[in-house]
Amino acid sequence: MNKNKIVITTGDYNGIGVEIIIKALQNLHDIHPFISVIGNKKIFEIFQQKHGLKLPDTIEVLDIPFDVNDYRPGKESAAAGEFSFRCLEHACKLAKKSELKAIVTAPVSKNALHLAGHNFSGQTEVLEKFLAHDGQKAEMLFCANNFRVLLLTRHVPVSEVKIDKELIVKKVLRLQVAMKNNFKIEEPSFAICALNPHAGENGVIGTEEIREFQPAIRELRSSGLKINGPFPADTLFAGAAYDFKSGIQSYDCYIACYHDQGLIPIKTLAMDECVNTTIGLDILRTSPAHGTAYDIAGFCCARPDSMEAAITAAIKQNYS
Repeated sequence: MNKNKIVITTGDYNGIGVEIIIKALQNLHDIHPFISVIGNKKIFEIFQQKHGLKLPDTIEVLDIPFDVNDYRPGKESAAAGEFSFRCLEHACKLAKKSELKAIVTAPVSKNALHLAGHNFSGQTEVLEKFLAHDGQKAEMLFCANNFRVLLLTRHVPVSEVKIDKELIVKKVLRLQVAMKNNFKIEEPSFAICALNPHAGENGVIGTEEIREFQPAIRELRSSGLKINGPFPADTLFAGAAYDFKSGIQSYDCYIACYHDQGLIPIKTLAMDECVNTTIGLDILRTSPAHGTAYDIAGFCCARPDSMEAAITAAIKQNYS
């Protein structure tokens, strides 16, 4: 395989991954020389026979073992979970041997991964397991053009979300490096969401902002970073929405405390343009900002917009 390639993992074959890969690659004609797919040729042949949509002939497919009897669109299964894990594992092996430029992942089911015995809370955690070294940590950054949101915590129950000074400082410093390396922004500006409603109201509705956020921000500013907050999330993202519509963002990245705090606004504003980006590792990974969509799998009605955006983002950050 050409070492300058970007690979796309098929993800859960019983979801919409196969469909959105085919549709995206049919639409993105000029990027085919940069792309290979990790999956199985037979899956794409079955989809073509049923729906008439074909993977472009120029796309190389790297085969992972596949049980054709388990191909049941819309049905969660351990076999599909195992397949999706093996696709990602193979991509990581190629990355460790410097045989690819970036990874684009189609959606997987976290429950299917668990059914297969792989107890990860998402693909970000799998990538960190296989690719992190020397204390590296993978971080989840969502991007819709110049609107970016970093999550301080990822797939954590709300009852277990804990934000402290050390966590904030470490993650923001990693974000700063990624903004320079991946987005070529030398002096990025950040805004951080408060954990509590109304940013705690000076301790009336919570003290984390006083105890953890403010000292973290002072430390980051003392090192030269441009960071403001903590702001009430509702008003901060209301301003971000206004900026998004105008095409000019007040900040290069917004920092959210937990999953839904950050993803509700960016997905509401830009679901079809939104790309899940893994930063903090040696290799970039992008992914559509949606899941397996079992409810529409097999009906050939899924939109490929977010997959197209993920592929385009990987190309842009590696070849421009």
